Amino acid sequence: MTVRPEVLTVGETMALVAPTLAEPLESATGFHLDPGGAESNVASHLAALGTPTAWASAVGDDALGRRLLRQLAERGVDVSLVRSDAAAPTGLYLKDPGRGVLYYRAGSAASRLSAEFVDSLPIGDVRLVHVSGITAALSGSCDALLDALLDRAAAEGVPVSFDVNHRPSLWPSTDAAARRLLALAARADLVFVGLDEAEGLWGTTTPDEVRDLLPDPRVLVVKDGAVGATSYEHGDGAGGAQGVHVPALVVDAVELVGAGDAFAAGYLHAMLRGEPAAERLRSGHARAVLTIADTADFPRGTP
Repeated sequence: MTVRPEVLTVGETMALVAPTLAEPLESATGFHLDPGGAESNVASHLAALGTPTAWASAVGDDALGRRLLRQLAERGVDVSLVRSDAAAPTGLYLKDPGRGVLYYRAGSAASRLSAEFVDSLPIGDVRLVHVSGITAALSGSCDALLDALLDRAAAEGVPVSFDVNHRPSLWPSTDAAARRLLALAARADLVFVGLDEAEGLWGTTTPDEVRDLLPDPRVLVVKDGAVGATSYEHGDGAGGAQGVHVPALVVDAVELVGAGDAFAAGYLHAMLRGEPAAERLRSGHARAVLTIADTADFPRGTP
């Protein structure tokens, strides 16, 4: 029996090549090939937690695209809304543990998506839509897709979760990213942002300053790495103005890339189950730990 998704995530997924061990890409000898991308990462973690989730995007009509669809379906993600594009490849990126990532995504199938793609999505049938700022940087048509999605979700009364996810290498300038990501965040119902990226984009240095800059989202979550995370929520008498803070869990970090997606999924899962702010943050931390301790965006064998 098909289970109707509660969450719809929309955005690019690439083939991710990562060393099996946390060693430099240049000298590593063992590798894994898995799906990698903010929105499908969130979908994977949500599905693993028991929240039915669909991922919508496009992949190339190639071996990598077919592999990604199979792997995501095996994780329990609904991939029925993904298009196959015979005219463009599936994107690729490589992790160099401790040194960043290398992207090969220009002209990918997902970068060719446009506002018309939103017309095919069952937005009114889900409880939440999740997107990230990465999509806005992929192409002009992908940027327009986000506006169309926000417009339709608002018209249908479906809340949108937005992870700022600033990737400097994808933007022409920090100023361009700062303006666009702030505008998108202001339109969302729930926003995730790292304190470090907020400082780099907007010059805010504390969670309270981020909330002052973004007063409109009903929920704002400011993540501060190993320190912890703070959430703000309209109408929350227990800390709506001051914020609710939960310290991060102590863990030996192997690779940090992908931890934000895991955190978002843990938080959203708890939110959809009706948990209070502190428990949502704890759920986010608990999920992020699984990714921090592995070289993959979604650790193999993760329950």
